[in-house]
Formats: sequence, structure tokens, C-alpha cells
Amino acid sequence: MKLIVGLGNPGEKHKNNRHNVGFMIIDEIRDEILLMKPNEERRCFEMQEKFNTEIFKLEKIILIKPQTYMNSSGKTVKKILDHFKIKTSDLWVIHDDLDIPLGDFKIQKGKGPKLHKGVMSIEKELGKSDFWRVRVGVENRDSKNRIPGEAYVLQDFKEEEREIVKSVIKKISKEVLSLINE
Repeated sequence: MKLIVGLGNPGEKHKNNRHNVGFMIIDEIRDEILLMKPNEERRCFEMQEKFNTEIFKLEKIILIKPQTYMNSSGKTVKKILDHFKIKTSDLWVIHDDLDIPLGDFKIQKGKGPKLHKGVMSIEKELGKSDFWRVRVGVENRDSKNRIPGEAYVLQDFKEEEREIVKSVIKKISKEVLSLINE
């Protein structure tokens, strides 16, 4: 069984924030799975209060969007891993990354950004870092008028960035599904 976690913040206010690109990709992965399984019931994520997450579960894949806010995601991830007896090597965490330019991404095991509080929360709760990270570039700040990263990731993508984001979300979704099905 594989656990794929999209990191983000809950609520309509954060829906289109750069910090929520993990949630956006998880939604796209679910849509891709349902396209590949035409007989699968067209269902949505369900809120699971005991895990404090939205969850979409199939036979061999669980997709989640923790509703704990980014910096406390580790608690939910640990509960899900323990409950379903999933190894950390089968954990995939999708998150925004200011070390990577907008439109680029990296998929790496055990290696992450310099500082990402959501990923740090997961590492702290699990006591290890040997899981997959899908690092999604969101860096597109003006180099002359650079706002702090913590404020920047809580802003919505700009109109001119949305097509780039839409394209990279599709690429990442297909690549993650290809890799986990190997």
C-alpha cells in the first residue's frame, strides 16, 4: 500500500495559495486514477475525523489532504501510517518548495528543501526521513522586491502563473502514478 500526502492548509481562504499546491496535485492524482478505472465509482474525498484528514482510499493507494494546517501535518501522517501499517518507504509527500523555480519539480527520496515546516513536522513525528518527496517549485518572486517566503507562499498564484501551475500539476500527477505503479 502507498500513502500519498498532499500538504496544504484547509479552507476556502487557502484553496489557491502557493502553499496548497500539494492539495491541488492530490486532487489531480485522484482524477487521473478515476480516468484509468472507468468502472470505479466517481467519488470524492471523505473527511475522516479520527485522522483529521480528507481521504480517498483504493486497494493499493491512499491519498490524503491533512486538515491540521501545514505545520502540524506529521500527526495525521503518522496516524495513517500506523493504522494501515504502511512503511515510510511507501510514503510520498507532495509539497511546495521555494528552493525550486515555478514550473519545475523534483522527486527525491529522503532529501528535501532547506526549510519546510510541513515536511519537518512529518520527520519529527516519524523520527525518520526516508520517504519520497515531490518538491513542487513555487518560487517566482521579484528579485528586486522580494517578500518573505512565509508571506509569499500564503498568497494565491497570480493569473499569469496559473497556466504554468496547471501544466506542472498534470506532469507531476502522471509521473507520480507511473513511479508508484512500477
